[in-house]
Amino acid sequence: MHPLSRTPQRWPLLRSPNFRLFALGQTASNTGTWIQKVAQDWLALDLSHGNGTVLGITTALQFLPLLVFGPYGGVLVDRHSTRGILLASQTVMAVLALIPALLVATGAARLDALCVLALALGFTMVVEKPALQAFIGESVAPSQLVSALAFNSAVLNLARMAGPALAGPLIVLFGPGPAFLANTLSYLTVIVCLLRMDPRAGRPAPPVPRAKGQVRAGLRYVRDRRDLALTLVLVAVVAAFGMNFQITTALMITRVYHAPAAMFGLGNSALAAGSVIGSLLAARRPRVSGRRLAAAALAFGTLETACALMPGPGSFLVLLVPTGAALLVFLTAAKARLQLGVGEGIRGRIMSLYLLATLGTTPLLAPLVGWTAQSAGPRTALALGGAVSAVAALTIGLLHARPPTPLKTGSHPVASPQPHNI
Repeated sequence: MHPLSRTPQRWPLLRSPNFRLFALGQTASNTGTWIQKVAQDWLALDLSHGNGTVLGITTALQFLPLLVFGPYGGVLVDRHSTRGILLASQTVMAVLALIPALLVATGAARLDALCVLALALGFTMVVEKPALQAFIGESVAPSQLVSALAFNSAVLNLARMAGPALAGPLIVLFGPGPAFLANTLSYLTVIVCLLRMDPRAGRPAPPVPRAKGQVRAGLRYVRDRRDLALTLVLVAVVAAFGMNFQITTALMITRVYHAPAAMFGLGNSALAAGSVIGSLLAARRPRVSGRRLAAAALAFGTLETACALMPGPGSFLVLLVPTGAALLVFLTAAKARLQLGVGEGIRGRIMSLYLLATLGTTPLLAPLVGWTAQSAGPRTALALGGAVSAVAALTIGLLHARPPTPLKTGSHPVASPQPHNI
């Protein structure tokens, strides 16, 4: 017997030609995305003469469409081929990365153009992100979904470390233009990989016919499925209160430990390294239960609270590693539970709600977290986020233990759920 067949945690999915192409494309794309993020932030600060408000505006414009129109993007994903949507969105995103490269090269870069491009990228993400999540579910067997999601998270976090490290020297040596061009090439790599995939090897869902009220139908579907509703609520609470590390980590390092600015990047790297470890742990457990989901959230909340109590920057950074691992295990379990718990024809809408819960709630609560850190101190803000996450995990865990309410039949015009051992 091949050794890989006895150890599913060693990514046997890589034996699949389609998944190898997917992994190659995602590695290139995520690395390019982080390179462009650094270049976009640098260019925004350069054009605004160091105005941090402008930097916040460009970031907000990129995520605003997903916050407002996310559920509608999920409807489009359910109506059309996910592979086709990804091909179209990657093409658009390649063009949107090429335009600032040309503007910088010709000396025509302006703040208003950068804001328009950020907004356009945000509208593209409305369909691209749920399509990507649904595409993963359609590309592998149900028993391999957790491993596939964990692997994709590992790639994302490795790129999160590698992208900024590559962007810095690239911008210093050649300016931001080539950094945008590098992201254009990464999107072209994804397009080539998608075109080379064998569509017969996957399990694509048949397109859902166009009909009125499909967004509301998706919401009713979640309302009538307590397991899905509890998962989304827990994800939203943890994301809103516990995933504001861009604020709490920076303030802990500067205001609590008075460490040099060079340690900013170490905090991000510690979380990313923990996420890679978490992806390996998540891949070892292909079955996802509600109690396991709550346990992962409880572990994350407890570790985050403990981070707030660390006496020095060294112990703080060390504890961020298992905190990032617990968070990744939780998010992977949540995505798998949502995808395995639904039938064909609604996966896009469910994943758009997941993205809304993770990417939409964090910016909304960020001002509150910042105000808490300012008025009560960074330790209090970090501990509060962990405590709220832990309490939510305990509550949702107890609710999962209750007998489920029977699913209403014929209550929504979508496919019947087909759960797989959740």
